[in-house]
Amino acid sequence: MALELYRRRHPVYWRPTFGLRGLQEEMNRMFSDFFDESSEKGVATITPAIDLVDGKDKVTVSVEIPGMDKDDVQISLKDDMLVIRGEKKEEKEEKEENRYYVERSYGSFMRSVALPARVKADEVKASYKDGVLKIELPKAEEDKVREVKVQVS
Repeated sequence: MALELYRRRHPVYWRPTFGLRGLQEEMNRMFSDFFDESSEKGVATITPAIDLVDGKDKVTVSVEIPGMDKDDVQISLKDDMLVIRGEKKEEKEEKEENRYYVERSYGSFMRSVALPARVKADEVKASYKDGVLKIELPKAEEDKVREVKVQVS
């Protein structure tokens, strides 16, 4: 009885296109996710996560690339752009086994990062440990932060 009284006082307006719009958005998202994968190779696009820290004397970039060999990664620097390229190769065993579920992604990637300051290209250092590539880029002298004390008279 209370529900019937509520419905009389608060009518719900039904729009036939409202449900279809939500359905179309969901279908578009599903097709987008499906076709983001390379149809030729059957591998997903790899986009490693990057952290960039702008310190006083250097810029530090950390890149998550688990499961990759350090020899499969190339780092280049041009002007104020850091470019990181790599390829994660699929481990293939020639046994007659069926795969029922594969979530790991394989393929190549390229990430370009605009650096917040000019750096000394000849002093760049990179290290790779536990799936994290760490790149240290010392800042050029003219871009280092300088502290100047102001005296009030």
